[in-house]
Amino acid sequence: MLAVGLTGGIACGKTVIRQRFEAQGVPTLDADRVVHGLFTPGTEVTQAVGARFGANVLAADGSVDRKALGALVFQDAAARESLEAIVHPKVFEAIETFLDNSRHQSAAIAVVDAALMVETTSYERYDRIVVAYCPSEVQQQRLMTRDGLSREQAQRRIDAQMPVEEKRDLADYVIDTSGTLEQTLQQTDKVLEQLLEEAKSA
Repeated sequence: MLAVGLTGGIACGKTVIRQRFEAQGVPTLDADRVVHGLFTPGTEVTQAVGARFGANVLAADGSVDRKALGALVFQDAAARESLEAIVHPKVFEAIETFLDNSRHQSAAIAVVDAALMVETTSYERYDRIVVAYCPSEVQQQRLMTRDGLSREQAQRRIDAQMPVEEKRDLADYVIDTSGTLEQTLQQTDKVLEQLLEEAKSA
């Protein structure tokens, strides 16, 4: 089985690509969805986040308020590192379980979508890396539209991650999402075709 890492910058279209892979029958894991689960009321991670950052980052139901937490960590590198130290080990456990299950089910390929794959160096454990790419000005505009952020807030979130150009340099496959949705899906289908060919010959 080929373990495929899907990454890119914030608002670069990873979700669209992952959902296309999934629609074509490929097992996929969304690391952000894993984090959502970890942030539900009463979990070990939620308790640790509350203890580290205070009640202001917890919602009324006891879950982590991702918007409040995001506003805090995207402007404070030390806070972001503290959060990652709490969250990342649990996410890595979930990824390993997913990949093991995919192997046992004889999947040809399995795709993990994770934004910080390069930053954490976990990209090294994948057989192939696919990077969703678009220029930073496109990222900025999408973030402003999607999340209702100011230009400055959007840029701060982009700057908190490694430049997507650096991720692109590490990629086995690059999908440019700056065009139309149809163009992105066509590129994704082509990459999937090539990955399946690689898996077959591996």
